[in-house]
Amino acid sequence: MPELPDLQAFSHNLNKILAGKTVKELKSDSAKLNISEKELNETLTKQEVKKVYREGKELYIEFSKGDILALHLMLHGKLFLFKGKNDNKFAVLDILFTDDTGLTLTDFQKAAKPTLNPEPNEAPDALSDKADAEYFKAILGKKRTNIKTILLDQHIVKGIGNAYADEILWHARISPFSVANKIPESKIEKLVKVIRKVLTDAEEQILKKHPDIINGEVRDFMLIHNAKKKQSPNGAEIKIKEGTRKTYYTDEQELFE
Repeated sequence: MPELPDLQAFSHNLNKILAGKTVKELKSDSAKLNISEKELNETLTKQEVKKVYREGKELYIEFSKGDILALHLMLHGKLFLFKGKNDNKFAVLDILFTDDTGLTLTDFQKAAKPTLNPEPNEAPDALSDKADAEYFKAILGKKRTNIKTILLDQHIVKGIGNAYADEILWHARISPFSVANKIPESKIEKLVKVIRKVLTDAEEQILKKHPDIINGEVRDFMLIHNAKKKQSPNGAEIKIKEGTRKTYYTDEQELFE
């Protein structure tokens, strides 16, 4: 599943390409779409794309009248640009523009989710100024849940996924199994700084290696959540806890319990 840095890179490139284009037609037979195809066309046809940006784990396409089309790629959703006819298989949504170009969202599982004018999620984004040390201190102080679960909770902080939660916690030297309300304030302050650094550095790495990227996942630069690596940069064994989600960690990370 593409995570925050991937989506940041996608939005950067899509905004450059799509901003200013006018919608000619939209096609979707997705059961995940929150309105009918007809309503979607009635709302967005003839509107210009104002901007494309990331919101949490979704891409938002904002149009000239203020409407927003949210795209959640889920596990296997991919975006492709096309000219004329869309020959990509497993289309969930096609947006055709008046210049004979288009954007398609595909997913062989049909799980990717387009939503017109989604309900706002009040949780701060992981890169937002609102997700500061004071916010995390207040939240973590009330929780006995493990810290990784909290970082993944989109109702607490938006945008962090499984792979980057592992990277963040390793850089902060906090065990993913630490009880949230046992983590010292000094460690929370470090965690907040690390969140921003890890995510922004990752976006830079992705765009450096793949400057035109609009789909897929780039993980080869990751230091801990990386199946090809057996040791951390300091030589510690990378351990993997199996579960619904795999957790990558090392004994360099302090456990608070």
